[in-house]
Amino acid sequence: MNQILITPLDNGPLLVKGPMVLQDAEGNPFPVDKPQVGLCRCGHSARKPFCDGAHRGKFEDCCRVEK
Repeated sequence: MNQILITPLDNGPLLVKGPMVLQDAEGNPFPVDKPQVGLCRCGHSARKPFCDGAHRGKFEDCCRVEK
């Protein structure tokens, strides 16, 4: 099985790369026909769970590993 890579982008979505199945809370699959998708983490997207860029200027978050 290939590894899935999830990267939180600065002030943006979670970038998910790799073969995946994305389901809603009831287990219904969302169509994913790309090798990578951006998942909304700001709550402003009109295409949830996918990012549509609505976060620009409204969301600031930079995830880093605490050392």
